[in-house]
This record gives sequence, C-alpha cells and structure tokens, in this order.
Amino acid sequence: MSAQGRIREQARWARARLGRGGPPLDLLTAHFDRHVYAPHAHREFTIGVTVGGSEVIAYRGGQIHSYPGSIVVLEPGEMHTGGPAAREGYAYQALYAEPSLLTDGTLGGPPHFRDPVLHDPELATALRAAHTDLSACPDPLEAESRLPWLLTALARRHSTARASEDTVPGADHIARAVRDRLADELLEPPSLTALATDLGLSRYQLLRAFRTTMGVPPYAWLAQHRVTKARGLLEAGLRPAEVAGLVGFADQAHLTRWFRRVLGVTPAAYRNSVQDAVG
Repeated sequence: MSAQGRIREQARWARARLGRGGPPLDLLTAHFDRHVYAPHAHREFTIGVTVGGSEVIAYRGGQIHSYPGSIVVLEPGEMHTGGPAAREGYAYQALYAEPSLLTDGTLGGPPHFRDPVLHDPELATALRAAHTDLSACPDPLEAESRLPWLLTALARRHSTARASEDTVPGADHIARAVRDRLADELLEPPSLTALATDLGLSRYQLLRAFRTTMGVPPYAWLAQHRVTKARGLLEAGLRPAEVAGLVGFADQAHLTRWFRRVLGVTPAAYRNSVQDAVG
C-alpha cells in the first residue's frame, strides 16, 4: 500500500445534551496523519485525551506536546494550533465545555490551568470512557451525571480553583427524593439541574448526595431501574425492540448495553430462557 493510501484523516462529531432540554456539549473523536489546525481559539474549554501518536500544539507563545494518556486543557480565548509531532500522526478525543461546567463544586472563580498537559491516568481513563459511551448514545441524564462530575474533578485536581465543601446535610433525604422522581418519570426524566433547583442545591451537591447515598450516579441507578422494569415485560412475552421504548431506553442497543451490564445476558437471551422455562 502506498503512503498516500495509509493516510488517515478522520474526524467525527457528536453532540450530547446535559439533561433533558439542557445545553449542548460537543464531542470530537479524531485521527490525523497530516492535518495541522490553523491558529484559532474556542469560547469553551477544550479538554482532550490523546489516545494514539503524539501531537504538538503552539500555545501561549511556545509549544506543548501530548502523548497517549495525556490530558490537554486549552483555556477559552487562547489561540492555538495542533498537528502531528511524528510520522504516525495523532489521535484524540475532545470535548468542549462551557466555563461554568468547571466552577460547580469549586471556589475562586473560573479555573486557571497553569500546565495545559496533565498526567492523571485515572481521570484520563474516566474521561475517555464517558466520551466513548456518550458519543455512541448521548443520553441526556447520563451526560449530565458524568461530564460535570468529571470536569469538577479536573478543576479540583489540576487548576487554581479550590474545592468547595463536600458535606451535604440531609444527603439521604435528597437522594431518596431524586430517586423517586426518576422512577416516577423514567420515560422523560427531569434534568439534574431542575431537580437541584427544586431542592435548593447546586447540581454538584445533588450529585454528591446521590452518589454518597446510592453508591452510583443518577443515570446508573435509573438504568438499573429500567432493566428491572424491562425484565417483567420480557417475561410477559414482549420483544426487546418493544420493551426498550416502554422503559425509557433510547433504542434496543441502549437496552442491550445496560441489560448485559446488570444481568450478564442480552434481553433476547433472557426472554428466550424465561419463555422456555414457562413452556
């Protein structure tokens, strides 16, 4: 194969909404062998994880380099470029976050990142997983449960921002109230922002209270609740494609992903096994 044939210039955009009716957040998955970005700036924070190769970026009057596992944070309004640092090109996943998403759960105003290239394997892995899952299925509650939480962690660990108080009085009561609302409205769950406003909390405080009490974020609790509902419908003879919409999953693939996570089998395999048992 010629060198020309091996060139991979790929970019795929996805858009997730942070809660039902909430603001959009863009996600980019890219691999470039040759592409070099012209100098430009974004109004949002650009937060990327390098997944292959190496990239060189002109930034703040110098050059920075990223490698697999690096988290790169480019601040709003900062001019920058981006291009391959070696022949193998570079691949990365990036998201574009409004500054307010990095101030919930912190004090001291908008965060400043003195070092734009960060080494934090745990956070890099979590950002990659969330990016991959939400690019494939941009569920609004999942996006609002995962991304603001991770962006707060990023600001707390690596920026000039200070962590706010984590203790949330009445966390058990808050978590139960949120749980009940999600269960009652599983087809069109309210946004966490709306729930937090109703409870007189910030979204970060709500997430902290829920995760502390339930052991999982709201989207994961709701997904498991939906799986429980789906089991009953499958046992009644309904097909997975029908069941997905009836319990609030985006489609059959979304149902299958969670069904396997919770029960270890696909909805179709589960339906066949319980139908065989009945027979």
